[in-house]
Amino acid sequence: MKKYIVLAILFIGYHPLLLACDLCKEKQPKGLENITHGQGPTGNVDYIITWSAVILVAITLFYSLKFLLRPKESNPDHIKNIVWDQNFKENGGQ
Repeated sequence: MKKYIVLAILFIGYHPLLLACDLCKEKQPKGLENITHGQGPTGNVDYIITWSAVILVAITLFYSLKFLLRPKESNPDHIKNIVWDQNFKENGGQ
């Protein structure tokens, strides 16, 4: 619990330092100003790369949660059933 309190204090304390300075705000395109330091996207290719990465991360997150929450491993030949059967026999099962 202490770890989360320390992280919250650090985030709140250093939050203004994470935002862009006045010079960086001027160089960044509309809609993306005051997010971070640096120039920001300079052309359409930068936006294509960024949005492609966002889409890939979203798809990966969707499928990882889908297979984590509902794996649908009901096949009797699935590897987990082999492991479970061995543990059952080792612990005195039939």
